[in-house]
Amino acid sequence: MTTTTDRTGEATTLVLDPTPAMAPGHHTEALDPLRLRRVLKAYTTRFVAAAVDAAPDGYHLEYGADVVPRAGDVVLARVVEIGKHTRLESPVSRRQMLFPGREVLVAYGDRYAPDQFLAHVPDSLAPADLVAGGGLASQVLEQHASIDTATRLEPLGLLADAKGRVTLDRFAPLGSGTSAAAPAGARPPVVVVLGSSMNSGKSTVLGSIVNGLVGAGLQVAAGKSTGTGAGNDPHQFRDAGASTVLDFTDFGHATTYRLGHERIREIFVRMVDELVATGPDAVVIEVADGVYQEETRWLLQDGAFHDRVDRVVFAAQDALGAVAGLQVLDGAGLTTAAVSGVVTSSPLAAREAGATLPVPIIGTFDLREPATALGLLPVEAAGALAS
Repeated sequence: MTTTTDRTGEATTLVLDPTPAMAPGHHTEALDPLRLRRVLKAYTTRFVAAAVDAAPDGYHLEYGADVVPRAGDVVLARVVEIGKHTRLESPVSRRQMLFPGREVLVAYGDRYAPDQFLAHVPDSLAPADLVAGGGLASQVLEQHASIDTATRLEPLGLLADAKGRVTLDRFAPLGSGTSAAAPAGARPPVVVVLGSSMNSGKSTVLGSIVNGLVGAGLQVAAGKSTGTGAGNDPHQFRDAGASTVLDFTDFGHATTYRLGHERIREIFVRMVDELVATGPDAVVIEVADGVYQEETRWLLQDGAFHDRVDRVVFAAQDALGAVAGLQVLDGAGLTTAAVSGVVTSSPLAAREAGATLPVPIIGTFDLREPATALGLLPVEAAGALAS
């Protein structure tokens, strides 16, 4: 029996079945197909969830003190106490309400979110935290002072089948075991959206650029190469008119934090190549977080990144961030077409930035104008596509 306190301060007594997770050794338990179908499945597990819902037989749990989770493993867990995340995003992005005692299927992963949590994958199946609404189990190390503590989870075991542990990579359509596309012919222009920080407006900027280019009569492919798995951004890009949309979850990752430089590069390069192979007139890709975040900083110095990027649009929260961010991009040798994002919500802040910046500062929603969006492309490409 466990007593918890919900966000209203009321004590709730929750009767739980004894958990097998920390039993000595390494154990397995067959999963009843009906039980597996009924659990709430997270957006991060959507490719696994599709396979489970289509054929729920043959799965089991691995548990015990000898079982060490890794990023990308899928875990069946029980909700113990509701905290920051009160809902779990489903594979089709429905916001599923969480209740104590409910079983969920989420993925282990690390998280880097300055406005929320710093969290790493734990080294056991001990109690864990839900650190992202898209479905990420981890262990909180630090958190922003303004937010609630994380929703608590009780891992019951790692999902497994006849081939071993169920991992996101194994079920993803573009996982490491799949063949890469081989684009032929000239590459269309590639615009990358970078930002000064989390919540600087990058995704909205990208959606606006896509909408503007589509309005100009172009076929546009869009992607997000780093970040934490959630459906909001890919859905926004599709709604804006992108013909093809990819993000890092299509490559088998719930999050890209702590993946390592080589894998971050591989995802970006292959994402560009896969999108180019669909035959668009332009490609627009978001890189998450700010330019000082470790994985983003690596990319800015990577030759393969430079080879595939023609222009950058930079999203900033304020004038100082815009000016400092442009200096970072100039130092990395990238060509910035414009600054946009949250800073443009304030006419005063936008004027402050515009008085110093050597590139245009463009309102986020002004990017939806076809002529404005075309102006972000290299001159020769914009001219050819406009004609």
